[in-house]
Amino acid sequence: MDFDRIDRQILQILQHDATVSIQAVGERVGLSHNACWRRIKRLEETGIIRKRVALVDASQVGRGVTVYVTVRTANHSEAWLEKFARGVAALPEVMEFYRMSGEVDYLLKVLVSDISEYDRFYKKLIAIAPLYDVSSSFAMEQVKYTTEIPV
Repeated sequence: MDFDRIDRQILQILQHDATVSIQAVGERVGLSHNACWRRIKRLEETGIIRKRVALVDASQVGRGVTVYVTVRTANHSEAWLEKFARGVAALPEVMEFYRMSGEVDYLLKVLVSDISEYDRFYKKLIAIAPLYDVSSSFAMEQVKYTTEIPV
């Protein structure tokens, strides 16, 4: 897909505020309503824009504790990974889930309300599949947070 300066401007605008009208986006990037709408549709159809969502403040809805969980396993078979990935994906507390290189096999970003809820989550996590090591780090302060990807 051709990706130009105007596409980048559209993405910057929509990443900052997805509620901006197509008319307003078009005016800011110098396109007519229809031309802007076509570009946005193309960005959606090609998967560059994956989804438009509302960002919720986790602490305002009782999920103010962020935990980064590292997992190491002794089993690296495809069957084990499929079972583990399916199980972790089904846990609503998991916001992000990555397979890593290096010392750690998997990294999870988990949101919970408190330590007791994390303990309940931990017990569900270790029941999914055999694990070698699970380590948890609790975020003390969120210094920076953004969903805006530099384009």
